[in-house]
Parts: sequence; C-alpha cells; structure tokens
Amino acid sequence: MRLVTAIIKPFKLEDVRDALAEVGISGITVTEVKGFGRQKGHTELYRGAEYVVDFLPKIKLETAVTESLVESVVEAIIRAAATGKTGDGKIFVQKLDEVVRIRTGETGAQAI
Repeated sequence: MRLVTAIIKPFKLEDVRDALAEVGISGITVTEVKGFGRQKGHTELYRGAEYVVDFLPKIKLETAVTESLVESVVEAIIRAAATGKTGDGKIFVQKLDEVVRIRTGETGAQAI
C-alpha cells in the first residue's frame, strides 16, 4: 500500500478529482495549504503599497492506494494538474505500513 500526496494549484482540484475517479479512486483528503518552491512567491499591490507574498495558496491531496494503482494514480494527477508553468506542484509517494478502517476494524487493502 502507498500514500500518494500531491501538491497542486487550487484551480486544478476538480480536474484532478475527476481524473482520480476515472482510475477508480473514490476517497481523497483535501487540505488548503500555503507554500513555495521555485516560484519564490510574487509581489502584489494593495492600497498603493507593494508587498511580497512569500507563501502561495496550494491544495494538498492525499489518497491511500494499493500497489497496483500507484502508477495510474500518479499519471492521472500529472495529466490533470499540469499547466506547463512553474508552480504546477509535486507528487510524493510513500510506503504505508498499515491502514485500519475505524468503523469496521478492517485492515490493509480492505480498509482502503
């Protein structure tokens, strides 16, 4: 089992959700986050004063998947989230040792 975490641009959330549904992913966790990478933020003008926005709004998606789905999930996220511009985001894939469904007590792949 793997935990796939993706950091994407906020306006790409629906596209990514639809792409994940197409490959059979029914459950994701979405968190609004802020961060920066190579973009290094940007400057904005507010009431005549210029200020630097260091942390840009992003969306963090997380989903637990079986080994057999990892490649198709990663490809679906890339396809749906890519704009070709800096700041498209990143995908992290981590090994999951255990998953437990609280309601039923199911473990492993049955709990996903």
